[in-house]
Amino acid sequence: MELFDSKHKSGDKPRPPLADRLRPENLEEFVGQAHILAPGKPLYESIKADRVSSIILWGPPGSGKTTLAKLVTFYSKSEFHPYSAVTSGIKQIKQVIEHASKRLKLQGRKTILFIDEIHRFNKAQQDAFLPHVEVGTIVLIGATTENPSFEVISALLSRCRVYTLDPLTHDEVRIIIERAVSDSERGIGDMQVVFDDNSLDHLAGLASGDARVALNLLEFAAETVPPDSSGKRMLTVEILNEAVQKKSLLYDKHGDQHFNLISALHKSLRASDADAALYWLYRMLIAGEDPLYIVRRMIRFAVEDVGLSDPRALQIALAAKDTYHFLGSPEGELALAQAAIYLALAPKSNAIYKAEKNTKRAVEDNPDYPAPLQIRNAPTGLMKELGYGKGYKYAHDYEDAFTYMECLPDELVGRRFYHPADRGLEAKIKEKLEWWLKKMAEERRGK
Repeated sequence: MELFDSKHKSGDKPRPPLADRLRPENLEEFVGQAHILAPGKPLYESIKADRVSSIILWGPPGSGKTTLAKLVTFYSKSEFHPYSAVTSGIKQIKQVIEHASKRLKLQGRKTILFIDEIHRFNKAQQDAFLPHVEVGTIVLIGATTENPSFEVISALLSRCRVYTLDPLTHDEVRIIIERAVSDSERGIGDMQVVFDDNSLDHLAGLASGDARVALNLLEFAAETVPPDSSGKRMLTVEILNEAVQKKSLLYDKHGDQHFNLISALHKSLRASDADAALYWLYRMLIAGEDPLYIVRRMIRFAVEDVGLSDPRALQIALAAKDTYHFLGSPEGELALAQAAIYLALAPKSNAIYKAEKNTKRAVEDNPDYPAPLQIRNAPTGLMKELGYGKGYKYAHDYEDAFTYMECLPDELVGRRFYHPADRGLEAKIKEKLEWWLKKMAEERRGK
């Protein structure tokens, strides 16, 4: 039970951290997650009635996953075994499952197995839970910060209900902080902490929705500030900034947040929202994302979402890559910001992207048609006798360097793959293309 043991049992042991001491001891004390834990909600009622089935709790750090698992034990008569996938092996857990099977047969008493960071178990290890969850030998509660769709095997997911926990709101973090400074038994009420001006809101903001971050920072700051003559400890914005050094940002460079934020940047650019694009760009940069990964995505955006409506977009995105290579951080990051603003405000067209899809589909869905004779290479006399290159029209010999010659296989003549948009430079390209298509149609009718 070490994972949840927050009682101070011996004077020789150090006092547990504030975040551990302040864990809610019942559902009424739990702050946040009203979408799943408000009275009347299925999870709330099942916990109260001791009818919890196997579940996966998915949410960011500090959102209450471990606390919620502990609360299940408060209302349950089942045997409870907590483990962390980081420190525990599957062999230990199999032993617990064996005892659980005997307990269920002899006593009719269920066993709740809580696995923190369940995504750390590989697929073969997760398979070990399947038969025991299936027959009800154990009730599995898994906690994960990673998307269970990718990190938990589908067979196990189908036997568990997934509950998503959200980052705590600013006001919810404030409630937890205020509870900590007013509680003299489990909190730091005996330290007489007071906040100056906007420092309470500032502390809540520094936590980025993570209750543990807020409480750890509060405890550290309170311990480093000496009391005044009246015994009070004043926390100011400056003191909090000194304590935290750098704001904690919710981000993982290879997980869900990584993909969510790069998606937010890409879609902000597509929506022509330059301010949002800058915000998501710097959210990733400040959190430690590789700037070259971001600029690769912006180069992709330049060809996929801007294309020929503004060819300069690709040039600027590539220049941002070269500039960052040359300057590094932090100076080179300004080039990424410049590129983001340009891409956001550039005219948008996905005509090239759609043309690629259309062309690939035509290649994949049709036989390998031979190239028309007139555009085949004819390096030998035999090839010329066979008609290779016959009828070829050299564009530079014609007015405006335009020729009207079939270059597609006969079976695909007249097929259109590229449909330019009416925006930016592509509007002029469209005019030129339509003029050429009209001339080609006239040429065909004249044959």
